[in-house]
Amino acid sequence: MNKYKKWIYLGIVLMVLYYIFIVNFLFTISLIATVYVGFRVYKYYKRKQLNELVKNKDFFRQSELGLFVALVAKVAKADGRVQELEAQLIGIMFDDISKVFTEKEKARDILKDIFNEEKGRIDDTKEKARALNKALGRSVLKRRQFVGFLIQLAYVDNGIDDAEDKILRIIVAELRISPEHYKAMVNRFKNKMSGKQESMSLKEAYKILGVNETDSFDTVKKRYRELVRKYHPDIIKSQDKDESYMEEATAKTQEINQAYQVIKELNKQ
Repeated sequence: MNKYKKWIYLGIVLMVLYYIFIVNFLFTISLIATVYVGFRVYKYYKRKQLNELVKNKDFFRQSELGLFVALVAKVAKADGRVQELEAQLIGIMFDDISKVFTEKEKARDILKDIFNEEKGRIDDTKEKARALNKALGRSVLKRRQFVGFLIQLAYVDNGIDDAEDKILRIIVAELRISPEHYKAMVNRFKNKMSGKQESMSLKEAYKILGVNETDSFDTVKKRYRELVRKYHPDIIKSQDKDESYMEEATAKTQEINQAYQVIKELNKQ
């Protein structure tokens, strides 16, 4: 019996090693493959579901994207008119969102129609925010990302005024975001901007935009639009990032806008 002990032990060891390195490995690979396939199927289903929206404008309007654009319109028009930078950011936002659709142009046209129809009224803000809250389900992160975008839109044209703050507070209340958290979000935006100079020299403005003093204003404007498009807060990309992304993108966008305004004022003289 002693003669075969070492072979028995060796057999046991080999079985253990086989289980650890072969069976478990195959199981792990199978599990990873299953998760990957499941993820791809889920993405395909979500993309298909998303593309169904462009087939019916009313259906699109009631989706989370349609409701969000409606709230964007109300915040943008809260102070009476849509400022130049706000209009540019909203246009870029339409481009960002429409890229996830197969019928990009049709999706963009619908987004634009919803915005134009909704910007004329604010009396239904609570109703739209409540509908968005229901559409978002349990996603706390998405709620904060959407509110972060609305705050940056209001803040980017020289801060949040009383009319914009009133609309934002109605929205955050319906999205179940506490007044304290909303205040903290706004303060983080303020702190991010406070590091920027109140007054910017002409030399700094040209440097920020990467243009020369001899360049025409058309060249400056073209460069300004390129930079805003490059550094703007992207509502789609923000889905995979934390709240600081929106704050940093807004700070950079506002710096670019400040530089542009300095040069713009010079050209008015």
